[in-house]
Amino acid sequence: MITNQQKDKILAVMAENRKNYVSDAKHAASLGLSVSVYSNIKNGDTERKLSDAGWVSLARRLDVSIEDGKQWQVVKTPVFEYVTTQLALCRQQGLSGIICDLPDIGKTVAAKWFARNTPNTVYVDCSQVKTRPRLIRHIARLFGVTSTGRYVDVYDDLVSYLRSLDHPMIILDEAGDLTYEAYLELKALWNATEHYCGWYQLGADALRTKIDRGIEYAKVGYAELKSRFGNVYQRITPVDAKELEAFIATQATMVAKANAGEGVNIKEVVGKCGGSLRRVYTALNK
Repeated sequence: MITNQQKDKILAVMAENRKNYVSDAKHAASLGLSVSVYSNIKNGDTERKLSDAGWVSLARRLDVSIEDGKQWQVVKTPVFEYVTTQLALCRQQGLSGIICDLPDIGKTVAAKWFARNTPNTVYVDCSQVKTRPRLIRHIARLFGVTSTGRYVDVYDDLVSYLRSLDHPMIILDEAGDLTYEAYLELKALWNATEHYCGWYQLGADALRTKIDRGIEYAKVGYAELKSRFGNVYQRITPVDAKELEAFIATQATMVAKANAGEGVNIKEVVGKCGGSLRRVYTALNK
C-alpha cells in the first residue's frame, strides 16, 4: 500500500517538474492524469483520487523511487558536465548531436537530470519505445500533446506544438534500440522541426554500428540522419587504456564520496567495483 509519506515524495517531485510545462493541462497530460485528478492531488487532496497502481505509475513517470533508503545524490562528474553542456547548447541553438561512448559512465544520469531541470525538454528511453508508433506517441505524451487517436493526427499535433514552444529539446537515450522504421521517422520529425527543436542521441557501440552499417549498405535515412545530427560521434572517455582506467576510477570515487555513509572505505569500494558506477550504487545501497 502506498503510504502518505510516499505520496508526499511523489507530489514534491511533481511540483518541481511542473515548472517545465506551459500549463497544468499539459503537465497533467504528460503524466497520464485527467485535469481534475491532477488539480486535486496538486492541492493536497489525495484521498481516493488515485489507486495504488496509479501512484506507482505516477512515480515511474516522474522517475521517483518509492522504496525506502537514502536519496542518491547526482554528482557533477566530467561526464555529467560534458553531457549537460552539450545538451544546453543544442537546446539553446536548435542544434543536434550524437554521443557514442562506453556504457556505465553516467550519460543517462546526466540526461535525465537535464530533462528534469529544463523547461520544454523530454528524455526518452528508446529501449522502452522501440517502434515508430510507440516512439512518436510517447514523445507526444511527454510534451502533453494528445497521444491517442489516429497516428497521423498525433504526429501533426506534435510537430505543430514543437514549433510553437520556446526552445524544445528531445533527448533520445539508447537510440540504437530503435527499429528501422522508428529511426527513419526521426528524420521526418527533425525535418519538420528544423531550427525549432534541439535533438540529442545517446548510445554506445550499438548506436554507432547501427548508423555506420546503415550507411555502408545505403539504407535510406542513415546518412541523412547522421548529417542532421552533426556528422560526428562525440566521445568523452580517453582512448588510451591507462588514461581510461584513471578516468573511470576518478568518476567512481566522486560518486562514492558523495553517496557513502560515514566510515565507508571509498578506495576499497571503488576497487571492488572496478570503477563501475552501477556497482558502486549497488554496493552502497546494500
